[in-house]
Amino acid sequence: MTVVTRFAPSPTGFLHIGGARTALFNWLYAKHTGGQFLLRIEDTDRARSTDEAIEAILEGLKWLGLPWDGAPVFQFSRADKHRAAAEQLLAKGKAYRCYATPEELTALREEQKAKGVSIRYDGRWRDRDPKDAPAGAPFVVRFKAPQEGETVIHDLVQGPVTVANAQLDDMVLLRADGTPTYMLAVVVDDIDMGITHVIRGDDHLNNAFRQYQLILALGHGAPVYSHIPLIHGADGAKLSKRHGALGVEAYRDMGFLPEALRNYLVRLGWSHGDDEIFSDAQAIEWFDIKDVNRGASRFDLAKLTALNGHYLRTANDSRLVEAIEPLLQKNVGYATLLPTLTRLTRGMGALKQRAKTLLDLADSAAFYVRPRPLPLDPKATAAVTGDALDLLRGAVPVLQTIETWTTQALEAWAHTYVEQAGKKLGDIAQPLRAALCGSLASPPIFEVMEILGKDEALGRIQDVLAR
Repeated sequence: MTVVTRFAPSPTGFLHIGGARTALFNWLYAKHTGGQFLLRIEDTDRARSTDEAIEAILEGLKWLGLPWDGAPVFQFSRADKHRAAAEQLLAKGKAYRCYATPEELTALREEQKAKGVSIRYDGRWRDRDPKDAPAGAPFVVRFKAPQEGETVIHDLVQGPVTVANAQLDDMVLLRADGTPTYMLAVVVDDIDMGITHVIRGDDHLNNAFRQYQLILALGHGAPVYSHIPLIHGADGAKLSKRHGALGVEAYRDMGFLPEALRNYLVRLGWSHGDDEIFSDAQAIEWFDIKDVNRGASRFDLAKLTALNGHYLRTANDSRLVEAIEPLLQKNVGYATLLPTLTRLTRGMGALKQRAKTLLDLADSAAFYVRPRPLPLDPKATAAVTGDALDLLRGAVPVLQTIETWTTQALEAWAHTYVEQAGKKLGDIAQPLRAALCGSLASPPIFEVMEILGKDEALGRIQDVLAR
């Protein structure tokens, strides 16, 4: 049997972090078993579904690096299939028309509420003759659910889960206007798409019992269910925006790399020994849905940020330059030129060592590409006054004579220069850093000087001396 999983989001908002993990688990399990990972957009809620949300979901999955197999399935377009399934159940006597009015159902709920019993449909039209209904009266189609015995779901994550059938009422399959309900649509689509494994949040566990019964009534075998625990915040409370319950695009905009987010999300509820960092290939090889924990996992933005720093340090330098170029153009306010891109690439090895996000990286890299005269922050301004400014001024004539403009040659010059002046290396390094970088935080300054090149470095120093 070929494993077929699916991710089935509703396009009523962005691809949130919990949905992203669900998609990741489905993708990993499909790849682990050599199966297929399908995408279904459950857009039956026409009032809330939007094209913008659909685009956000598709783009979020693409950015996260979770390609699906085949074309996305749009649930709303399959309404005729859903209605046909309901008609099939009616013909087999496994569904019936319910003519209960909204007023009757409201009165039933109020009565049950007053008695303190479970609020559920009482099956009043289950065995009645439809001829008893007024001519032309509207009706819904309800599933004739088993009333005796129990339904058992052998869940790969939760284990065996049982419900007494008497606790489940006859759910609506078609509304009075003929539109299919979510429960019917999901079951019909899973059947038609050949879904073998349903991996989703455990908030859908109650739905599984009804869907299981409906699948059997339609004459098909049920998929294997895996209901994964939801994600909580670092404080153990239900995940909210204050914990980081944001859309995937928000993490992209915050400067996270997709591979870092994938690595972090797969560790939320699943582990492989003590391994914390692993490649996609390793995750695919090791991942098995039955190894997912039953307990809720905790989302910790600080841990994600630290992990992202690791991935930045190991990322290709040219790729990082490409990633931060739009940020530099936006934040620094100029069009990046080819010579400055070359500087960025050469300087990236040192720049990425301290960065935790692409935003950090862009901020720390900005000095390489800012046009002259370079702005100085307050600490840098203070570092080029008094004796420091005199020391910097005296360095220019000597620097102009250096022909081999390399990190090693520049550092050797600096040691000789400060020794002759009776100073320490930091006495020249700090004003150089201030003049060349605009701040006192930078990669090794002599490496910076080499990357900037002789003309640019001397020009920036002379800009400071001319102020």
